[in-house]
Amino acid sequence: MSSRQRVLTALDGGTPDRVPCALGFYHVELQRLAPPGAYREDLVDIHFVQVPMSPEEQALAERVANLPFDTRLGTPEQILTYERWDYHPEAPDRRNPLADARTLDDLRAYPFPDVSGPCRVDRLREEVTAWHARGLAVGGNLPHLGGELFESAWRLRGLETFLLDLVNRPDWADYLLDRLTALARHNAQALAAAGVDVLALDDDVGMPGTMFISPSLWRRFFKPRMAKIIRAARVVKPDLRVLYHSDGTIDPILGDLMEIGVNALNPLQPEHMDAQKVRRKYGPGLALWGTVGCQTTFSFAKPEDIRQEVRLRIETLGRGGLVLCPAYDIDEPDIPWENIVAFLEAVRRYG
Repeated sequence: MSSRQRVLTALDGGTPDRVPCALGFYHVELQRLAPPGAYREDLVDIHFVQVPMSPEEQALAERVANLPFDTRLGTPEQILTYERWDYHPEAPDRRNPLADARTLDDLRAYPFPDVSGPCRVDRLREEVTAWHARGLAVGGNLPHLGGELFESAWRLRGLETFLLDLVNRPDWADYLLDRLTALARHNAQALAAAGVDVLALDDDVGMPGTMFISPSLWRRFFKPRMAKIIRAARVVKPDLRVLYHSDGTIDPILGDLMEIGVNALNPLQPEHMDAQKVRRKYGPGLALWGTVGCQTTFSFAKPEDIRQEVRLRIETLGRGGLVLCPAYDIDEPDIPWENIVAFLEAVRRYG
């Protein structure tokens, strides 16, 4: 099997010739992490692309490209995203651009950034075609402020304020979420038109032990809008697979995610979700993408510990409907290359 066939088989709940692997639910700069001469494109089975930037965004990207990793803000790419949306987590007095809105008209006046455009699809299609020619599956990420709906909304309004909107000002929440949904639908269709195999949607609605909001609130405000995004993309590409990411605990809504067309779940952090329990309840029809490592594993564990965890995941979850992946981001400055190699080698050895 090619890497692309391997990933698609797993996402359809089948058993490929070996378990495919990824390094995240977005593009991880493996070449930047690896020492000289250690990088190979065939180390993972999927490459992620994003909707290309406009010339204005590109100019901004060039200005932030050489900034160092900032523990408050993250990577230069994250800094670029925050700048687009006028979101300033480093400045409490102007962190959330819509925190001071007093009327619905104040929300309407917010200038949403131009993170889409039909002229970019051709460039994106060329990139996808090139990765397919190398035998890799291709995933696509939407431009957003940290998440398609919930995360973007609370970053714009402030977490406490947006949670109050959901309960006390549902018309405000509906307006903001409708604007975000329209943006996501447009870009999801662009990715589908470019031919990506996997649409990656992410929204951290879970936290340790529970969800940020009740399942009923999620079903009222977020489920139908996520369904619209998925349907819009599949109108363009009916065989598009959908990956949904949320940190923390989201067990109460897994059935809902399957209902709206989600094929795979990421990352199933071992401290917060029991992957074996999920597998027993939903079978390989809900593919599992992640499962390897707690928050400190890739920073501090020994390579042999990582190899044994990979082996354990395969033995307990089975080879069908599984894409092995670190359950936490590994493009942090403190991740040793030896631990990444241990993960990749173990997937090949035991998968």
